[in-house]
Amino acid sequence: MKKEIHPKYFANAKVHCACGAGFEVGSTKDIIETEVCSKCHPFYTGKEKVIDTAGRVEKFKQRLAKKQPAKAKKAKVKKVKAEAKPVVKSEPVIKIKVDNKKDAK
Repeated sequence: MKKEIHPKYFANAKVHCACGAGFEVGSTKDIIETEVCSKCHPFYTGKEKVIDTAGRVEKFKQRLAKKQPAKAKKAKVKKVKAEAKPVVKSEPVIKIKVDNKKDAK
């Protein structure tokens, strides 16, 4: 390992969280300030914060319900196609022109 190219390592770097918790870790920075830590994060504490996704889903369903009656009014009439005639494939016809005048002389 080359010397003097790596940053200085602090074995007891202090971490300060916005919730007031503090602890020490190893880092290349002496002091680390964070907004969320393992003591206040919902995943670790078990206290989930409810995000209002249900409101967004309800708004989407309401918009979708408004559009459905409009589509019902503009129902397209499908044209019934006449029965298709069966296609009969035949071998190609080769026409050969025979010149009878040459034989008559």
